[in-house]
Amino acid sequence: MIKVLFFGRLGDIAGAEERKVSVPEQVRTVDDLRQLLGEDGEALAKALNEPQVMVAVNQDLVEWDHVFEDEDEVAFLPPVTGG
Repeated sequence: MIKVLFFGRLGDIAGAEERKVSVPEQVRTVDDLRQLLGEDGEALAKALNEPQVMVAVNQDLVEWDHVFEDEDEVAFLPPVTGG
């Protein structure tokens, strides 16, 4: 089981800022996880697939092909804007 965090508006779209997720064996990379989570609804799938969304595993930014381990924390980060 892994902990998934959704920051900013991604938490609003996901309906929670944090989820515990049991993942099937074939879900190995954070991109696989993104696709699995996207099955929860079109709005979440679209938001997670925006090119500016970043992902971190155990508080380290990683690429989408990063392989996560059981008990890891995976965080999805929306684009940050400021002025």
